[in-house]
Amino acid sequence: MVEKNFGKIISAICVTLPKDLRYEHRIYLGAVMKLGVKREKIGDILVRENGADILVLNEVAEFLKNNLSQLTRFKSATIEIMDISSIKPKKKEFEDWSVIVSSMRLDNFVAEFAKCSRSKAIQILNEQRVFVNGQLETKFSKKINVGNCITVRGKGKFIVEEMAHKTRSDKWVIKIKKYC
Repeated sequence: MVEKNFGKIISAICVTLPKDLRYEHRIYLGAVMKLGVKREKIGDILVRENGADILVLNEVAEFLKNNLSQLTRFKSATIEIMDISSIKPKKKEFEDWSVIVSSMRLDNFVAEFAKCSRSKAIQILNEQRVFVNGQLETKFSKKINVGNCITVRGKGKFIVEEMAHKTRSDKWVIKIKKYC
């Protein structure tokens, strides 16, 4: 029932690129934002081998269909509006990571994921770019547990899989799965 209701308010913009082109998620998002569409009107962007499916509110679907092809990157692309029921979900792919943290605090994880200092990680938290299990988190001392999903805007989405062991210097080696 829920999926049927979403089909009435959400459409998919199907972008199919020529054989020699392949873009990342950020290119599609940047193109939509360049056209002046607010982020709140855009859902997931499902990148495929030869293009992407951009989930949007119906109110902006026709606008995007007509205007994406005006952008240089998408001049040769085929752009059409599809019903979301015809979208095939992308199989989740992960990279296995190991990180070493001194404690299970959020700022330690953000510093590892963003490859920066803890003070820079606190700045990223203050910029409201970090989500734990889908909820915005600004408290740098929040304790992270196995199974938590941490998203750092601009850096990726990570799942804390296992506390493997402690090092000789009493730090934790944590196994992470990073969404690709």
